[in-house]
Amino acid sequence: MDFSEMLPASLSSGEQQIEESERIPVVKHELQRSVLVLNGLSFNIHSSGPKDGEPVLLLHGFPQFADIWSELMLSLAGDGFRTFALDQRGYSAGARPAEIESYDVTHLTSDVLAQADSLGIVSFHLIGHDWGGFLAWKLAAEHPDRVRTLSILSTPHVDAFLEAVKGDPDQKARSQYIEFFKMPGQVAESFFLADDAKRLRDVYQGKASEPQVSSNVRRLSEPGALTSVLNWYRALDLDMRVGKVRVPTLYMWGNEDRSLGKTAALATADYVDAPYQFEMLNGHGHWLLEETPQKISTLIQNHLRTDHSNAHPA
Repeated sequence: MDFSEMLPASLSSGEQQIEESERIPVVKHELQRSVLVLNGLSFNIHSSGPKDGEPVLLLHGFPQFADIWSELMLSLAGDGFRTFALDQRGYSAGARPAEIESYDVTHLTSDVLAQADSLGIVSFHLIGHDWGGFLAWKLAAEHPDRVRTLSILSTPHVDAFLEAVKGDPDQKARSQYIEFFKMPGQVAESFFLADDAKRLRDVYQGKASEPQVSSNVRRLSEPGALTSVLNWYRALDLDMRVGKVRVPTLYMWGNEDRSLGKTAALATADYVDAPYQFEMLNGHGHWLLEETPQKISTLIQNHLRTDHSNAHPA
C-alpha cells in the first residue's frame, strides 16, 4: 500500500541496489511450485522445507506475487520450517472472479484457511506484508487457535489503521490513493498501464530488482489481472474492525513508509493482548523485504524460534 503520493503525477522512483551482504543466506533447499484448488478457484503455490517442519504461511501484498518471499522461504526452510506462499486471489490466473464483492476480506482470508485445510495444517506461523499483513491481522484476531505466531511487515493492526484513516489528518492524506483506486471506469488501470506501465513500475521505488519488476508487470498486464488485484481496494469496507490479537506478534515498520504513518504504527500495541515486539526500522520505507532482507530474516527467525509460553503481554 505504498501510495501516499498516488494521485496522478505523484509516484516517484529511485535507484537503490541491495548490497550483496544484505542478501538472505540461502541454504540447500529448493522451491516447489504447484497448483491448489481452493474455494472453486485455482491458485499457484510455492513451498519449501522439510515435510515435518513447523508450517509457515506467507502472504504477499500489492503489487507483488508469492515469489517475493523466495529467499526468506529458503532461509526458513534451512532453519527447519515448512513454508508455503500463494499467489493470492486475483494474482493467480485461475483465481480471478469478475465480481468486486468476491475480493472482500472475508473471501481473501477464506482462501488462506482453505489453503491450510487442503494441506492438512491445523495451526501455522503467519507472515504478511502490505495487504498480506492486513489479512494476517484479521486471521490472527479471528482464529487464534490456528495462528501460532504472527509476523507483520509494514501494515499496522487493521483497527489501528482504519481508525487512523478516519481520525488522523496525516494518515488521511497518506490514504487518498484508496479513493483513487475505487474510481469507476478503470481509471486506475489506465493510469498504471499507460506508457508501457511506467507508473506501475514506479510503484516499486527502485527497491526491487529490474527482473522482479518486469516479471510483476508482465503478470499484472495479463487481461483482467490488474482489475482483479485493484478490486481488493474496491471491496474494502473502511468501517470493518477485527478486534484484538491474542497470539505472539512481531511488527516491523519503516519510519520512512510513505503510506503507513506513525500514528497507526504506534497504536498497534493497543490491539495486541499477547507477547508483542515492535521494531521501528529507521531509514527504511515500505518495501522492507527488499530494503533490508537480512534484518527482516533475522527478526522473523528469532520470533519463530522463541518460546512464548511464559511471556507476558507487552
